[in-house]
Amino acid sequence: MKRALKQFDCWITGLRREQSVTRNKIKKIEVDTLNNNIIKLNPLADWTNDEVWQYIDENKIPYNELHDRGYLSIGCEPCTRAVKKGENPRAGRWWWEIDSHKECGLHWKEGK
Repeated sequence: MKRALKQFDCWITGLRREQSVTRNKIKKIEVDTLNNNIIKLNPLADWTNDEVWQYIDENKIPYNELHDRGYLSIGCEPCTRAVKKGENPRAGRWWWEIDSHKECGLHWKEGK
């Protein structure tokens, strides 16, 4: 991603504060210090999950059908499973990790 973002002055994400404790302080406009200090826009930062789905329904926006099958947070295939009733929506990501959060193979540190 770092390589792709090099050519841009700004990028737009779908990050929301409600998604996790690591995202609960994101701002709608930030400077992305990990990506050459480009502007990072998070227009959905203060949206709730219910607001996202209401918008999808009202505007007939296509979405990944895995959501209907219990995959509430979708990553790569080996790192994602359906969420059981009552579980945190992100419980299906990195589900085998009990004590720590690890990224899937889509993310790595530069130079490795």
